[in-house]
Amino acid sequence: MSEGLRSDARRNYTRILAVAEEEVAAHGAGASLEQIARIAGVGSATVRRHFPTRRALLEAVSRKRIDALCARARELTGTGDGREALMAWLSEVVAYCVSARGLAAALSYDGTEADPVHENACSAALEEAAAPLLRHAVQDGAVAPDITVADLITLIVGIAMATEHHPTPAAHAARLFHLATTGLTPQSRTGTRAGA
Repeated sequence: MSEGLRSDARRNYTRILAVAEEEVAAHGAGASLEQIARIAGVGSATVRRHFPTRRALLEAVSRKRIDALCARARELTGTGDGREALMAWLSEVVAYCVSARGLAAALSYDGTEADPVHENACSAALEEAAAPLLRHAVQDGAVAPDITVADLITLIVGIAMATEHHPTPAAHAARLFHLATTGLTPQSRTGTRAGA
């Protein structure tokens, strides 16, 4: 009997998550939990039992993308120029956040936890995976030593959320990210490469 209940719970979880992925892709982080429950053919209480908060749902929906970004960070670690490797990874995070609706919200800090740096599994996973990339860039002297991965994720989240409704969100987000990481002064005036 209990095995049957566990099987039902697994099936419900899988169905809810599949519907949630489609609804978040269509409607962003504000996708209706009630609509997800209706389409999945379960009650709202079942959705909330599996995903007690909206953040829990967004984290589950974003898990595959987060895993891919973590793997990419590990792949780039120790390759060539520290700043180039870090910037390549951060550019991919920007592109993911713009194309995968709900991901920026899953990475955002909402201030409900005592330790906002690790308030959710998505941001914590990215911070852990990207820490060696950032250390390499700092050791190369290309990034200021007081910069944290959490700072960079917060910057990307802000850019992704600010450009979500722009007619060309990917291009606009990439432009703003470039502006944020190179600064306002033309490189020809400074004669040096700007730091992140």
